[in-house]
Amino acid sequence: MNSPIIYLNSNDGSGLLAFGEGERISGTTGSTVEVIQQFLDQHKGKYIFGYFSYDLNDKLAGIPSGNTDRLKFPDLFLWVPSHVVQLDHENIRFLQGEKDPQTLEFVSLLMEEETDHNFHTYHFDFRSRISKKEYIEKVNFLKEHIQQGNIYEVNFCQEYYAENVDIPFELDAYFKLNQLTLAPNSAFMQWDEYMVLCGSPERFLKKEGTRLTSQPIKGTAARGENEQEDEANKKALFSDKKERSENIMIVDLVRNDLSRIAEPNSVQVDELCGIYTFETVHQMISTVSCEVKKDIQLTDILKATFPMGSMTGTPKLRAMELIEETESFKRGLYSGSIGYITPDGDFDLNVVIRSFLYNKNEKYLSCSVGSAITIKSDPEKEYEECQIKVKRLMDGMNA
Repeated sequence: MNSPIIYLNSNDGSGLLAFGEGERISGTTGSTVEVIQQFLDQHKGKYIFGYFSYDLNDKLAGIPSGNTDRLKFPDLFLWVPSHVVQLDHENIRFLQGEKDPQTLEFVSLLMEEETDHNFHTYHFDFRSRISKKEYIEKVNFLKEHIQQGNIYEVNFCQEYYAENVDIPFELDAYFKLNQLTLAPNSAFMQWDEYMVLCGSPERFLKKEGTRLTSQPIKGTAARGENEQEDEANKKALFSDKKERSENIMIVDLVRNDLSRIAEPNSVQVDELCGIYTFETVHQMISTVSCEVKKDIQLTDILKATFPMGSMTGTPKLRAMELIEETESFKRGLYSGSIGYITPDGDFDLNVVIRSFLYNKNEKYLSCSVGSAITIKSDPEKEYEECQIKVKRLMDGMNA
């Protein structure tokens, strides 16, 4: 199928599949926030899928990026698919568009790919854009800013990349990654020359009625070699003062962001520093929610909250400035958000991490990773944390 495809996979037997030509916008031209809202207004009553790139912060916060950009993804992609299908185990329900033999055949193909674990072997030769020495120097530079009180925490990221890459079996590649991660905010996207294989465990924002929920992740521990070691790693993560401090600082940032568009006194922390286990790592996740003010639009919410605090730092604006100063690549869609908007204006948006981003024309594949830097950060351990997050993905795809 040549039209765009987005599959949002909850890995609990349910998912949303969007496909088929329809109205869309992409790129960076014009006044982006106004362009987004105009598109949403024009297509009220329809399902809309797409993404918001991290680099929309140029329009939202006035912080442009001049860093290396080999992926060349548009900063924005919104699309009204002709067909939206809700998958619930073996049940198929068309939410948008009519079912016919051709569309049913495509849905069946995707479901067969999901259950067929006879994956192809890939040979992605990944290299880091910076050396370990450069990484440690930059973390120490950021810690100096923390020592001076310019920031309290910053999410510093590095890019791993492979060149001259061909991926002829797109769905196979996604489901191979998915088998490694089985993450609740997973996504597959393909349109034009771009492809995303996303194994994200993190939700950015979900709106249901007037309730808005964010679930930032801060704090990571490796999976153990056996059940006893696995349990010990979880307990160590839960009691780690540095990891809890990182998480709580971002919770405070999220509370502040939400308060800008929330009904008075409605912002609350539903869960603080919960420990959740995924296929590749243990994570510390908090849940923050609020009641949204009346007449608040999605673009108002984006202006208040995007990019997400877990991928920036605090104070957010100064952290983003230092991110642009120290990182060696343009983040693009990495640490942006993929999701959908319902006909009645609810939405669910993830955080694009644990992902492979691919430009077919450039034959360029990118897999980026980051960690939170605080005054207590040990640069060597931060480097090791990045390796924990990314190595199993890269090794697993090449297995």
